[in-house]
Amino acid sequence: MIPLPLARIAEITSGALAGMADPRAVVRGPVVIDSRAVEPGSLFVAIKGTRADGHDFAAGAVEAGATAVLASRPVDAPAVVVGDILAALAALATAVAAELPLATVIGVTGSAGKTTTKDLLARLAARLGPTIAPVESFNNEIGHPLTVMRADEETRYLVLELSARHAGHIADLARIAPPRIGVVLNVGTAHLGVFGGKEAIAQAKGELVEALPADGVAVLNADDPLVAGMAGRTAARVTWFGRGPRAAVRAEEVTLDERGRARFTLRTPSGTAPVALRLYGEHAVENALAAAAVAYELGLPVAAIAEELSEAEPRSRWRMAVSDRPDGVTVINDAYNANPDSMRAAFGALDALAGGRRRFAVIAALRELGEDGDALNAEVGRMAASSGLEALFVVGSDAAPVLAGAASVTDAPEAGAPPGAPRQALPGRPTRVVHVADVEEASAGLEALLTPGDVVLIKGPRVTGLERVAQALTGGERQ
Repeated sequence: MIPLPLARIAEITSGALAGMADPRAVVRGPVVIDSRAVEPGSLFVAIKGTRADGHDFAAGAVEAGATAVLASRPVDAPAVVVGDILAALAALATAVAAELPLATVIGVTGSAGKTTTKDLLARLAARLGPTIAPVESFNNEIGHPLTVMRADEETRYLVLELSARHAGHIADLARIAPPRIGVVLNVGTAHLGVFGGKEAIAQAKGELVEALPADGVAVLNADDPLVAGMAGRTAARVTWFGRGPRAAVRAEEVTLDERGRARFTLRTPSGTAPVALRLYGEHAVENALAAAAVAYELGLPVAAIAEELSEAEPRSRWRMAVSDRPDGVTVINDAYNANPDSMRAAFGALDALAGGRRRFAVIAALRELGEDGDALNAEVGRMAASSGLEALFVVGSDAAPVLAGAASVTDAPEAGAPPGAPRQALPGRPTRVVHVADVEEASAGLEALLTPGDVVLIKGPRVTGLERVAQALTGGERQ
């Protein structure tokens, strides 16, 4: 963070100094919301959450080295007291962003793949200069300004991930650190119930390209019609990525290796280079292309882009993280979050990676799907039950639509059977669909069935905590 005295922070945030705060004391960063992350010179932001109130940790944060606390009420420590913590955080980040003379701000949004694309892009940009990017998925009204404030006068590239939970959200985030380059990956069914339809989701995602200046660049997915339609909503120059001939940066001759990792020829207007991804699943190709398109705009040679993409390992946890146990069981932990599109991509990756090995899956009902939730969850159940699984574990008390969808496949009558004939599992379909109450029951039930060489996919909404199944199976913290 750029150094700021407390008096300047109070001015920016319309706050008041309290707790004997020295107006000349300087905050040098980082700005943190976790008192355990405090370093000398930090500003501790006292967020009041559902389970803990940061104000209760204010004194400890200062004892650990924080210069002061950004608080919404007086605390037993030097503080800047403001009326609205989130508004103050946004104002402070906006002021920091305005003092970054060298930084090119790059925004990434989309219904799926934001974090993977952000991670790849951060790696590529780092070839050209000092780069700041979010940790994990810091893409909301708290994480976004915290990321911006990690930048300083030396920062050359600021890669930001922008999520939308409602109309206007991305526009608000873009005002904090105005992007020069904006990437829109796709428009899918994430948060469908919040927005009411894919067209409304597209409207919200397009707020990113509307925020671009006339001398900026919109990097759009040529293969997604709703994304392609955003070209008319920006004054910036538009460039395309994808697989079709319209895309300036595209993938040709895509194949998958025995582990489900994509290989392709990266084609740009100035040449081609081979790419062999270490990321799992064919859907990673689109993420790599989006990052490559931005890197190309930044001036990175195609050979260097291909080299970095081919060396990139997963950075953010619980996203297509593949672990092999000593007994040969492979665990695919894609439990960070889920929507119908990412669920479909995950099962595609399972199919490619498993080959002829026995396969299992642990899933949970999807959330925020609105009035179509039951139908979409039933489709998830049908898709899972049609994936050649040995067994499917469905976790949670809200699993009825998923189970009904799975049953429509596994209990279908055999073709040509007379009316009233017993229903039975179809060839190649799961012989077992198991409904369990929680992740502990799922872990125990699955472990009892696994044999050496099996493959397990774990995928569900973040709130269900399915990553704990992967941790139980592998004994790992970051699997």
